[in-house]
Amino acid sequence: MQSASINQPRPVFDSQDISQGIREIALGLLRRHPEPGGLGLVGIHTGGDLLLRRIEAAMAQASGGSLNLDKGLVDIAFYRDDWTRLRQVPKLNDTVINFPVEGRHLVLIDDVIFSGRTVRAALEAIFSLGRPASVDLAVLVDRGHRELPIQPDFTGLDLTTQRNESVNVFLHPEPNQDHVLLEPGKYRE
Repeated sequence: MQSASINQPRPVFDSQDISQGIREIALGLLRRHPEPGGLGLVGIHTGGDLLLRRIEAAMAQASGGSLNLDKGLVDIAFYRDDWTRLRQVPKLNDTVINFPVEGRHLVLIDDVIFSGRTVRAALEAIFSLGRPASVDLAVLVDRGHRELPIQPDFTGLDLTTQRNESVNVFLHPEPNQDHVLLEPGKYRE
């Protein structure tokens, strides 16, 4: 008989791990884009929203000044390749990108990368608004198991998982409460 604790969510990263991962992403972005003023940061609803602001703050701190980067959020609901197979209608959020993407260098931001399908959908949504000069991908947690040839350019934390596990990132207004949980048997294809 299995112990109940085996099937319970378990913490895999704490607030210090997350802060260090965000800093690594920020430093990597500054190395690639030493003059970041022209960058546009685009978070994927919902995991990329607060993470986007944290990355921008870490970039500003590392560069020794304030950055006023263009920021936006992209909703992938209409661009999912599985929406017709979902048990419920996907929740729609607004895509809010109030700056031209045409010819811009963008950074697409999400909390977790898994199959690559969310990123594919986000890229499709972005390209429906124009053709960026480039798009970098920054993710806090890379859990592996890609189904598409999509890899992050910047990764804060790597995590070995089983396909049926679920990775949940909890970012709070107070960063010292941040954590990542691994839940066994939660993911369904």
